[in-house]
Amino acid sequence: MSGYEVQFIDRSDREARFLVRGVTPAFANGLRRAIIADVPTMSIDTVRVIENSSVMFDEMISLRLGLVPLTTPPGEFEPGDTVTLSLDVEGPATAYSGDLVSSDPMVQPADDNIPIIELNYPETADSPQRLQVEAEAVLGTGKDHAKNQGGVAVGYRHLQTVEVLGDLPFEDEQSEPNVLRGVIEEQAAEHAVATGGREPANGQLVPTEEFDNDLAKRYPGKELAVHDVPDAFVFHVESDGSMSVEELVVEGIDSIGERASELESAVQL
Repeated sequence: MSGYEVQFIDRSDREARFLVRGVTPAFANGLRRAIIADVPTMSIDTVRVIENSSVMFDEMISLRLGLVPLTTPPGEFEPGDTVTLSLDVEGPATAYSGDLVSSDPMVQPADDNIPIIELNYPETADSPQRLQVEAEAVLGTGKDHAKNQGGVAVGYRHLQTVEVLGDLPFEDEQSEPNVLRGVIEEQAAEHAVATGGREPANGQLVPTEEFDNDLAKRYPGKELAVHDVPDAFVFHVESDGSMSVEELVVEGIDSIGERASELESAVQL
């Protein structure tokens, strides 16, 4: 693992795609599982309903609150730590995740616009519908409950290269689509058509969406062979907002290191 290399292809706070070289398929899958299941995040675990005159049962309200992603700065909380949040909304209005008031400024709804319940003022009622609750958020991991999965979409696939074998023999094959999804490492730039606003060059990492996932548009009229690059994987990671993608990946790697150290200690006993 000492010789691995990481290169980002595209990224934002919530989503990133990056290449990792020098790792085995087993490690790639282990990292995927760690990001999904082992990174601790805060989520609402218990709810005390003070008033709920909405059309929805207390249990359904609690379920929706539990699924609201909460910001969780890495390393700031220990297992068992709790944070109190409250919500008090009166109709006619929609109660949103942004209406949750936290006792800790580090733990806030990751998104303010998640609807929880629409509250009305029925003509036949003496007062408007109201939702007033107090909740406790607890640090947990995805292996215990899906609501703690900070990585909402985590996957990987081999980095691939395209080899040009020659010209297609028949004219009717020139325009047939040749679908490939993922990222290619350009090794046949002399046969490639410019896509994505940049000229082809060997060594480039080219997302296949730049040429509509159709190799026939990148290499028109060519007979092709696609090869996996050994020990090179392109990861796609999307965060629920509880932490940034970079923090999510680093926490996942740290969890693998901790488990490896535990295993090493156990074996030496």
